[in-house]
Amino acid sequence: MAGQKRKPASRFQRYVLTGLFTAIPLWVTWVIFEFFVAQLTRIGRPWVKAIVQPLQAQWPELARWLESGWLEPVLAILVTLALLYALGWAATRVAGRRMLALVESLLERIPLIEKVYGATRQLIRVMQERPEGVERVVLIDFPSPGMKTVGLVMRVIEHPATGEPMAAVYVPTTPNPTSGYLELVPLDRVEETDWSLDEAMTFIISGGAVAPGKRKDVE
Repeated sequence: MAGQKRKPASRFQRYVLTGLFTAIPLWVTWVIFEFFVAQLTRIGRPWVKAIVQPLQAQWPELARWLESGWLEPVLAILVTLALLYALGWAATRVAGRRMLALVESLLERIPLIEKVYGATRQLIRVMQERPEGVERVVLIDFPSPGMKTVGLVMRVIEHPATGEPMAAVYVPTTPNPTSGYLELVPLDRVEETDWSLDEAMTFIISGGAVAPGKRKDVE
């Protein structure tokens, strides 16, 4: 009898854990998706209000419809995407690049803002360019010799005393790759891989459950 009583309890525990493990990736996906949707909506909402306001005098019904509960966020997201597209288009044109250069020069004159903007811009620029002399995704000894972790080479610099080439390696953490560690590793102790940046980030976020494939040095 005691065994029969424990069996439903163990079945209940197993189903709850199975449901939990099933829900976690869905929840994480939803949280990330909701965050980006909220940001796109927040940026686009003032533009939607600016578009709707002139319509209130002549077409009040249309204005109220555009500001309805479900339609306004959709319009805000579409407006934000259109603005990003226009910004990307302008950044590829001479006049747009000059305008962006003017904005950047103004931001660089504001204390604190210029530090944050300059560092962020440099990070994005480095992530878009392949580091010279080494692959982007590498393996290094971390946190102790004999243990390996995935790192992203940001750039290659020289040791200030010896002139030895060293890789500035960013080590993302799991499951949040936006936090991590910066390690300076001698270039000859960096193991290159043939992983793409997307494959490496998927590997890190999934906690190693989704592996990209074989390393270059593995046949």
